[in-house]
Amino acid sequence: MRIRSVRAHLLSYPLRDPPKLAYYGGERMILKRDAMLVRIESDSGVVGYGPGAASEQWKSRIEGEIAPFLAGRVAADADALRIQFFQHAGQDAEMQKIYCAVEVALYDLIGKLKGVPVSELLGGRVRDRIRLYGSAGMYMPPEGYAAEAALANELGFKAYKMRPGIGLEGDLEAVRRMRDATGGGFELMVDAHTWWRMGDRSYTPETVERLAQQMSEYDITWLEEPLPPDDHEAYRRLREKEIVPLASGEHESGEEGFLDLLNGPCVDYVQMDVVCQGGYSLGRRLFSELGRAGMRFAFHSWGTALEVMAAAQLGVCWPEAVVEWLEYPCYSAPEHKFMYAFPLAAEIVKEPLEIVNGDLVVPAKPGLGVEVDESVLERYPWIPGPWSFFKLFSPPETFAVISDHSVKWTEKG
Repeated sequence: MRIRSVRAHLLSYPLRDPPKLAYYGGERMILKRDAMLVRIESDSGVVGYGPGAASEQWKSRIEGEIAPFLAGRVAADADALRIQFFQHAGQDAEMQKIYCAVEVALYDLIGKLKGVPVSELLGGRVRDRIRLYGSAGMYMPPEGYAAEAALANELGFKAYKMRPGIGLEGDLEAVRRMRDATGGGFELMVDAHTWWRMGDRSYTPETVERLAQQMSEYDITWLEEPLPPDDHEAYRRLREKEIVPLASGEHESGEEGFLDLLNGPCVDYVQMDVVCQGGYSLGRRLFSELGRAGMRFAFHSWGTALEVMAAAQLGVCWPEAVVEWLEYPCYSAPEHKFMYAFPLAAEIVKEPLEIVNGDLVVPAKPGLGVEVDESVLERYPWIPGPWSFFKLFSPPETFAVISDHSVKWTEKG
């Protein structure tokens, strides 16, 4: 079968009451949430789907450069097509990254054409489930984090991740209250990426070390990105003190950075987003290195159910000792309240993902194993512009956030 067409569809869900989230160094407003649905159709009418970073630049490059390359080619060997495209595109790192996102939809198509799940195309699954952690809270009072952690526990998750940034005392109090609300045995992750994004109020390395020591008393699973992510040497120094497990990776721009994190060693958990940081090919190379080093991996995933399943199909090809966690973003719904609603995240697939005892059960059906609902293309039309804004107090600045979660610092607006 040959590829007939490749399309990239941009989608948006505007928040009805855009939240203004106050943090220690400023304020964040979230106007909407965006998504991209990549659609690859064969000449027989079979369609493969995948997620992508929701930016107009990505859409333009997919449809203007990747689509013409793939059109008319045989949909049989994704690895061979990738090698050919890289030779065609040259040393354009960003284009290679975009292609690797599109490749998820190509794997979905090939899996459907061959009648096998994507996991079998990636080397073969060694398990049928992967552990999820519920991921939600941002810039809330301590009792808000505690309520979300308790809700995640009640929903069957075995872990909950939050994003502090309300000041030293508030951040520590939030962790204490979460532990009180969930008790022992429930895992807590602290994503501290705000601590170095607060302008003049950013926490110093000494403050980070002291706060990490205090948080370690509540048995947190990891402390994520407490320092600027490109300062690997600072992570090495902090990890050597063995205060608390460290996690980082979602802001790495390429394989070299990931390998430095791993070989430093700079962290205990390496993280990567399949959608915007190199796709399946990079993930497979990293997992091999992690396995040899005896380190662990946790997927970053902060979008739709399709993104979660795309990561899961790769994750189950490795044992839990290597690929331990998959992030599951929790949004508000009629039956429960998290930070805000993003119904598109679930509605992009026709059936809910199967979650049992906090694990995602990865279907063995052909392709990604989920059926995409194309009605979202009409129900959630694209709204141009940034989806979020940061307003710093000191120095007074405003930053706009557009699409790619792996961008380290936001663009000035």
